[in-house]
Amino acid sequence: MLVPGPFHSYQDTNHLDFRSLIRALIFIVLVGANATISLAESVEKPAASRPNVLFIAIDDLNDWIGCLKGHPQAKTPRIDQLASRGTLFSNAHCQAPLCNPSRSSLLTGLRPSTTGIYGLAPGIRDVAALKQTVTLPQHFAKQGYFTSHFGKVFHDGSIPPALRAAEFDVWGIAPGMPLPPRKFVETPSEIKPMDWGVFPTDDREQCDWKIADAAIEQLHSMPQGKPFFLAVGFRLPHVPCFASQKWFDQFPAEQIQLPLVNEQDRDDIPPFAWFLHWKLPEPRLSWLKKAQQWRPLVRAYLASTTFMDSQVGRVLDELDRTGLRENTIVVLWSDHGWHLGEKGITGKNSLWERSTRVPLIFAGPGIKHGSTCSQPVELLDLYPTLIDLCALPPQNGVEGHSLVPQLNDPQKPRIWPAITTHNQNNHTVRSENWRYIRYADGSEELYDHRSDPHEWTNLAQDVKSAPNKAELIRWLPSVNMPPVPKSAQRILTRNGDDWYWEGSRINPLELEK
Repeated sequence: MLVPGPFHSYQDTNHLDFRSLIRALIFIVLVGANATISLAESVEKPAASRPNVLFIAIDDLNDWIGCLKGHPQAKTPRIDQLASRGTLFSNAHCQAPLCNPSRSSLLTGLRPSTTGIYGLAPGIRDVAALKQTVTLPQHFAKQGYFTSHFGKVFHDGSIPPALRAAEFDVWGIAPGMPLPPRKFVETPSEIKPMDWGVFPTDDREQCDWKIADAAIEQLHSMPQGKPFFLAVGFRLPHVPCFASQKWFDQFPAEQIQLPLVNEQDRDDIPPFAWFLHWKLPEPRLSWLKKAQQWRPLVRAYLASTTFMDSQVGRVLDELDRTGLRENTIVVLWSDHGWHLGEKGITGKNSLWERSTRVPLIFAGPGIKHGSTCSQPVELLDLYPTLIDLCALPPQNGVEGHSLVPQLNDPQKPRIWPAITTHNQNNHTVRSENWRYIRYADGSEELYDHRSDPHEWTNLAQDVKSAPNKAELIRWLPSVNMPPVPKSAQRILTRNGDDWYWEGSRINPLELEK
């Protein structure tokens, strides 16, 4: 059974005091008969009896995993196996299509439009208003959890070394990607990680192997008498999309299926949409075609994803071997999606489905096996959900909503849509069947996913769709903070009638499609 944590705020577990009883009764009235909860479980548990948390983050993984069917050739047997023994949220979306704002949002429980963090810098502790914000791992530590971290959980470099001990009890290794002496692909960007190919020859040289090793070692050295919160952040399939030959062999080059692309896809899209990914190191589809690199990139993305999946499996296998699985909640998520030619681009930095949709899986004690929830959910929901699942006191101010009702009953409706933001006042609202986009210049997009899953037909001016648009508009964030001081990298700003990308004025005539 799943236990809603906001009503677990009393330390005495030997009896139900009157206030606990009243709160539990109120909760049952509020959530209705679908909540599988008993009064005895509505009291806060001692720390030692609470479930552990294995918190698995993946970088740049879109819906190209087997259980989400984002690509017909995707091979992720270990992630699929996790979904089969838990609940898959098939309509989950990130808060921002970029690493730092996405991870900052999830870990603080606050929207990018609330914090003003939109770019790859600064980190949360460099923002005056966020210096004392209690992050998700900090909240668990305050409740008696041992917390540890390996790989990429916060965005790289966003937490200064002097402050890391305050975020996790153990701040473990976070190795970078291995790089060959020379790039395999001479992309328009000279950035070395903007690359893909067969490398290295030994999987043990991969950073994700090393991250899995460190997590496995930690599983064997947990403090006695305390529950743990173990965060493991894998880097692939973030570029460089590298994997050894045996992983590429699973995807023969001549058999690779390319994503479906409509050559006229952007004809009905506002020109402002280009401003959100104006100048990026990720190449345009036009370049990939010209350089004959579209198929190799798709193949490398699939291969590196399958390798990463194997490392997820190594950690899960060790969780089983240590006997910790039965009392461990596993949550697996990705910080945002990734384009591989759709809408004419690669990378993230868009408000479309390919960029916002992410894997999200919960498994563990009391969580239904083999369930799928199609309700729209957000990464912002992880903070309150994990609090509830572990029977912790609530954290004031978090903006997400617990997924416990959907973990109890995947068909239970949610009133909230999923909202993704990229730079100030650019938002998309995703319901179960519709997506609405409002850009900072007021231009709009609207898509009906029942008939248009690829988002090829913009219905923003369609009279028949006006009621659907109006329903989504009302969810647009009312708070739209400007970029915080020292915001940098992939930042879009305005000065009068001019728009600026990373400080340089945008001239629409210079657009590189």
